[in-house]
Amino acid sequence: MPSNENQGSASPFVSFGRSFLSIRREQVHSMEANHDPNTQESEIELFLRLISNRFHDLSVVSADELLSLAWMRKLLDAFICCHEEFRVILLNNKLQVSKPPLDRLVAEFFDRCLKALDICNATRDGIEKIRQWEKQLEIVLSAMDSRQRMMGEGQFRRARKALMDLAIAMLDEKETGSIFSQRNRSFGRHQSSKDHRHRPPGHSRSLSWSVSRSWSAAKQLQSIANNLVPPRGNDISATNGLAVPVFAMSYVLMFVLWALVAAIPCQDRGLQIHCSVPRHFSWGAPFIVLHERIMEEAKKRERRNSSGLLKEINQMERCASQMTDLVDSVHFPLTDELKTEAGQQVQEITLVCEALKSGLDPLERQVREVFRKIMNSRTEGLEFLGNMNNPE
Repeated sequence: MPSNENQGSASPFVSFGRSFLSIRREQVHSMEANHDPNTQESEIELFLRLISNRFHDLSVVSADELLSLAWMRKLLDAFICCHEEFRVILLNNKLQVSKPPLDRLVAEFFDRCLKALDICNATRDGIEKIRQWEKQLEIVLSAMDSRQRMMGEGQFRRARKALMDLAIAMLDEKETGSIFSQRNRSFGRHQSSKDHRHRPPGHSRSLSWSVSRSWSAAKQLQSIANNLVPPRGNDISATNGLAVPVFAMSYVLMFVLWALVAAIPCQDRGLQIHCSVPRHFSWGAPFIVLHERIMEEAKKRERRNSSGLLKEINQMERCASQMTDLVDSVHFPLTDELKTEAGQQVQEITLVCEALKSGLDPLERQVREVFRKIMNSRTEGLEFLGNMNNPE
């Protein structure tokens, strides 16, 4: 099980992708020698504007779209886009990144990135939990299939059992914070091991490290948020303004992870982290709005004890509750009114299942992409730095 130490010592510049590593060293040196301060200022402004625009778009969506699967995918897409642009800024200013105080600020950013890997793993695990819950709803749909000639007690007993299994699974998640307590699914290469028999086919081991039973999403978030404060004036001037995009990207990373933990079932979820919202930066305005809107959702009565704030989880809980009330109240033979009500409930559950089927896989792919970008860029960056320190 790899640890932080096994990933290599923290380095101030470890986030080059393969496309950047392929650039000849002479070209990089030439680019740095001719890097115009005005160009540097312009690229910083464009980067901060990109953050502002992408997250503004996320902050003005309707209440129905906020925290939905579609919205979560847009959130991760915004992160990936900002992360790529941030890497370009670091590449274009490599000499400055290697000098204090920017080297320390960038090193702290990559330390936070490493901590983010566990939250990616926990999110992947949470997505799998939602899939298992959706399967119970599929059983309800099968039992209540309107194409059957007759709805009898057997069908209702089958639906009731599936609903009870779903309720128990979701209750376990609320109380313990983890259904899969032994080990998180993650994004490494397939590995046969002694614990393979406990996993479905296709499980793979973590590229970072396994999440233990005592692991806490809330504590991990707080660890990422610790010491995340706006840069001081002398740091901004000493870095020609580059301290600002480093802080901005660090805040984007922390906020996106916070939103993931808020929406997706995670081990020991918690939304109360101690980190100030960047109110005096122009790009911080959409984060203030989003933070307030998400916290308002968390405070709603029907969401307080939810396994996650994801919109589709709320719909699943509501549909399951209504169908449970229905199956518990039926008397045979069924009246036409109950048949009609059952048909309506089935239609609502069908819509929820379709939304989950179409949305969970793309979301999981994006979480995989975030994980791999962080992990691969660190590995390739260390390789790059090794070549720079040991020229042939």
